[in-house]
Amino acid sequence: MSDNVMNVLFVCTGNSARSILAESILNHPAIGQGRFRAFSAGSHPGGQVQPLALELLTQYHYPTEGLRSKSWDEFSGPAAPPLDFVFTVCDRAAGEVCPYWPGQPMTAHWGVEDPAAVQGTEEQKRHAYANAFLVLKNRIAMFAALPIDKLDRLSLKRKLQDIGSARPSEAA
Repeated sequence: MSDNVMNVLFVCTGNSARSILAESILNHPAIGQGRFRAFSAGSHPGGQVQPLALELLTQYHYPTEGLRSKSWDEFSGPAAPPLDFVFTVCDRAAGEVCPYWPGQPMTAHWGVEDPAAVQGTEEQKRHAYANAFLVLKNRIAMFAALPIDKLDRLSLKRKLQDIGSARPSEAA
């Protein structure tokens, strides 16, 4: 890794909620501090961002401009940005055969419950989105705080995996 901005891709199946939240969180200046450029994509994108995800990001003053549901194919071709990190944020995408990612990125699985799958009242749905947001924010803050340039590849890989297995109370 270098002093340059590092490209991070968050992957989920539908690219409509969790990966979108993660993209916005890392792109927030207070979290990424200009060290990262985050993207999101899906193995089978739903074509639209969940309205409750956008509502929550707006409410918390996180960037929403340019957020869209897109295929991971956009990040696997010759015109794609070289990736430094790829994180899967849903179990289904983690089990799929991923395309070739340019840049030989470090990968890890950071599974988060799908807020879009929650059935119930609007309040219960909003709570599920807020919970997913907080889990992702904590994990991404831990990632952004890593001394990436000072860690060898094996140590970094272990730390990335540890972040994905941290319970929300440990990640805070």
